[in-house]
Amino acid sequence: MRNVIFALIGLAALAACGVDGEPVQPTLNAGVGVGDSGVHVGGAVGLHKGPVSVYLGF
Repeated sequence: MRNVIFALIGLAALAACGVDGEPVQPTLNAGVGVGDSGVHVGGAVGLHKGPVSVYLGF
């Protein structure tokens, strides 16, 4: 699982730097929630280019 995460981050960095064409702007969403069961932190990193979107949530 860790290798898949590193591979996705590597692909996102490669696409974001513009090696394969025009650079793609990455997106980052983060949030903190508080409830009866405690504090929950979550977020997602993604890329969107044309009809293709790739997101990795945590």
